[in-house]
Amino acid sequence: MKKSIAIDMDNVIVDIEGHYIHWYEKSFGIRLDKSALIGKPEGSAFPKPEAIREFLCTPGFFKEAPTMPGAVEAVRQLAEDFEVFIVSAAMEFPQSLSEKYEWLQEHLPFISWKSIVFCGSKQVIDTDFMIDDHVKNLKHFKNQGLLFTACHNVSITGYTRVNNWEEATEYLYAAVQ
Repeated sequence: MKKSIAIDMDNVIVDIEGHYIHWYEKSFGIRLDKSALIGKPEGSAFPKPEAIREFLCTPGFFKEAPTMPGAVEAVRQLAEDFEVFIVSAAMEFPQSLSEKYEWLQEHLPFISWKSIVFCGSKQVIDTDFMIDDHVKNLKHFKNQGLLFTACHNVSITGYTRVNNWEEATEYLYAAVQ
């Protein structure tokens, strides 16, 4: 029987931090370097932090977001050997539901609609592994959680950390050997 993995979208397979930077520059003419975000809560490094929340409520924001480097290839590879679920706590921004689904259909068409979980809380997820960038989603997870590095979580310790998709796939394959 295949082991199962829950994979978060934002800051794991979707480059939301880079997308914030792009939209901020497009909206205000100010380009922040990604290094300015390191160690700060999401959005707080921007001169107008409230704009980030507005982006999250703007039609088109989620649909236009780029993939994380190596994410598509890694998820495709993992889907051959694991039962892969894409799990996103998307209920806070309800307009994101259709956009995230469309994004998945465009970038990860090999993931069945049956393997997509949009929820409010990830506490109900019961896979063998979970890859997420937020500790709030990992701290209640009963099995092996992997903290995917994002600017906002660089100082967090106490979790198994993966910095990129190469490290994530290496860890997962080693864990099932």
